Amino acid sequence: MSLLASLAGYLALGTLAGTMAGLYGVGGGLIIVPALNLAFGWQGVAPEVAMHLAVGTSLATIVVTGASSAWGHYRRGSIRRDAFLALLPGLMLGAVAGVFVAGSLSGGRLGTLFGLFVILVALKMALGRGPRPGSVAPGRAVMGLAGAVIGGVSALFGIGGGTLSVPWLSRCGASMTQAIGTSSACGLPIALFGATTFVAVGWGNPLLPAGAIGFVMLPAFLGIVLASVPFARLGVLLAHRLSAQTLRLSFAALLMAVGLKFLI
Repeated sequence: MSLLASLAGYLALGTLAGTMAGLYGVGGGLIIVPALNLAFGWQGVAPEVAMHLAVGTSLATIVVTGASSAWGHYRRGSIRRDAFLALLPGLMLGAVAGVFVAGSLSGGRLGTLFGLFVILVALKMALGRGPRPGSVAPGRAVMGLAGAVIGGVSALFGIGGGTLSVPWLSRCGASMTQAIGTSSACGLPIALFGATTFVAVGWGNPLLPAGAIGFVMLPAFLGIVLASVPFARLGVLLAHRLSAQTLRLSFAALLMAVGLKFLI
């Protein structure tokens, strides 16, 4: 596949990821990772590194898109500074640990775990299970441990962490607006530390294709970032034209199909 065709494909993926992120209100990682894994397969990337490359590149894109989202929430005062700072050490350590766990797994095993995770998310969405609000924030030790779990799982699968951090923050007494805003801030250190570690872990791997720096594919990163940010706004517009139930069930069906594809 030519460089021009590859860049066009990455721009199309960024368009899809941005639109669906805005449409369904989730980070693009759940869409970017499986799409990149498929695209890398078409390009002849070695299967031993394709999934790792997809996860690392996804995290790199979240550094940019997550920073934009976090800044917007910060300007609107929807980030709980105390909760974010309590989670931050765990988020950073967990993200680094999650990458090393991913690096120790084969591409097939990592893909299987990703498929199972996506199916669990799909079932949760299909059943309409939202976070149960709480009123008491736990101590810093518990928050640090929670941050490590959120950071580790998110870096392992190349997502921003909102799937885990929003329910946790809601149970810790944050309003839904604060939970979403603080979650967007949490995604930034996860993505930054995770992507940097993926670069280091994959550095010099002889199976990597041209254009890769460690487990981050630069052409894919650039194409996705350039297209995903503006098209997220289109997704938001579309979301206001569909019912909440239609959005929830359609996205759950999409995730279920993606998860089953990885398992099969």
